Amino acid sequence: MEDITITNQNGESICLGRRGPFFLEKIEGLGEVEVGIESQKAPYQDGSTYIDNTLENRALSMEGTIIAKGNPEALPAARRKLQRVLNPKLGEAVIIYRQGERVKEITGMAESTPVFPGGKGRRGHYYQKFLLHLICHQPFWLDQFTESREIVTWIGGMTFPLLLPSRFAMKGLPVINVVNMGDVETPVKIEFQGPATNPKIENRTTGEYIQVQRNLSLGDTLLLTTDFGAKRVEINGVNAFHYIDLNSVFWQLRPGDNIVEYSSDEPTEPAAVVISYRNRYVGV
Repeated sequence: MEDITITNQNGESICLGRRGPFFLEKIEGLGEVEVGIESQKAPYQDGSTYIDNTLENRALSMEGTIIAKGNPEALPAARRKLQRVLNPKLGEAVIIYRQGERVKEITGMAESTPVFPGGKGRRGHYYQKFLLHLICHQPFWLDQFTESREIVTWIGGMTFPLLLPSRFAMKGLPVINVVNMGDVETPVKIEFQGPATNPKIENRTTGEYIQVQRNLSLGDTLLLTTDFGAKRVEINGVNAFHYIDLNSVFWQLRPGDNIVEYSSDEPTEPAAVVISYRNRYVGV
């Protein structure tokens, strides 16, 4: 059994599935998405030289029936709710796909208001066929949950009642393995808690790193995001992009294992780093 839940930016939802009033009969676009191939061709060359490829927008189409179950007044109310939730002027909605225990999520917006076909067999006193067409500008399906891994440079500690306060702690490992279970690279959100002197986070698997040329005091929070078109560098909520080392790369996790290392110019500082991400899939 599969169903689709669509929630708009006003927080209003509809569920299309095997329960009324919105019965889902057909859905297309769950797996297939067009590919844009980049290539170049030289004079007199047979064929062309492959360069790269990108995935195009994902198109989702759904067909179903509103069934009022003997109450004709419920039919126009259900139609209005479908129009209200799928209002294109509200922008992107959250689309959740469920099939058994498998749950994936994507964002998309209606390409048109819902279509309600007329004619025999498509509309009656207690039922109404509907067609929905949505476009997902980010074509990847996501896990609903966010994965999170932590690097702690100093672990624990004990305070003893000596003449001077004394604390003994154990140095943590600044290297962890972060596993991307998805099909493609995925961006990360990295949060540093000070103190830290010129903190640096490196994906040793790819050789790429991000370093901020700034000292973080105790209580300071540095936030980095590497999502395409939404890169951020903030210290305590204030833009700090100008502190980025010029050789930095806003790296993403490649599929599979990623060896990630934290370092700073003062290795004895008890910093903590949290790396968060969501796996991405090309289909469900």
